[in-house]
Amino acid sequence: MKPTMEILENVKQNSTRNKDEVFTRLYRYMLRPDLYYQAYQNLYTNNGASTQGVNEDTADGFSKAKIERTIKMLADETYTPHPTRRTYIQKANGKMRPLGIPTFTDKLVQEVLRMTLEAVYEPVFLDCSHGFRPNRSCHTALKSIKTGFNNGIRWFVEGDMKGCFDNIDHSALVGIINSKIKDACSSS
Repeated sequence: MKPTMEILENVKQNSTRNKDEVFTRLYRYMLRPDLYYQAYQNLYTNNGASTQGVNEDTADGFSKAKIERTIKMLADETYTPHPTRRTYIQKANGKMRPLGIPTFTDKLVQEVLRMTLEAVYEPVFLDCSHGFRPNRSCHTALKSIKTGFNNGIRWFVEGDMKGCFDNIDHSALVGIINSKIKDACSSS
């Protein structure tokens, strides 16, 4: 069996070559154990990996049995994410920002899904987009501005969308995803 990361690299290359390509049957990759080991490697070094969500599920409980249980629930479509534990952290201005802390199993499934979606969508993002992308940050955005605007800059507009992720229109988001991915969410 070909390693899933190799398959996802092929998906990424196909998406790069053909920006309009529509992908099918991606859900089956969510059922491949090797992707969960890679997801674990991506997550376990993060300080939050041992932070508990609403239960005692942390990176310390990672095992082959956990992967098998998770994949079985995804395969028979009985997997249900847990509610996140809500806590608040103080911002620089003294206001409090809500932070949702999922269980580690939910983080693991999210990471597998992120890796799959990234293979499809990363090649079609504009080069000027820096948010939440691999090897990109506010620092790469500033560097891009510095090198791209060598004639000078007169003004900047900074914005902060209050509750942005809390207010995303989910039907619009599903529509956007559906334009590149046609998957009946079936394990067949």
